[in-house]
Amino acid sequence: MDDHPGGDEVLLSATGKDATNDFEDVGHSDSAREMMEKYYIGEIDPKTVPAKRTYIPPQQTTYNPDKTPEFVIKILQFLVPLLILGLAIAVRHYTKKE
Repeated sequence: MDDHPGGDEVLLSATGKDATNDFEDVGHSDSAREMMEKYYIGEIDPKTVPAKRTYIPPQQTTYNPDKTPEFVIKILQFLVPLLILGLAIAVRHYTKKE
């Protein structure tokens, strides 16, 4: 690992998996490809690679927006101005001189 020009972190990140894509993405020189023949270990048997597991999210309770404090605040933001408007109209109506 000390002989690798890219450092040991690159090698450790590819440990235990097929590093072909990692090798090709870096854009190694021809001399690096010749060195690879010396250190090449072999092919991975596809039968030994575990099948990809799909992610199953944990079960969550259903979200009911009508039972949250935010819903109460939204209702109050709508009702309070209406109540103030109604009160203003009532006061004007009863205090108005004919």
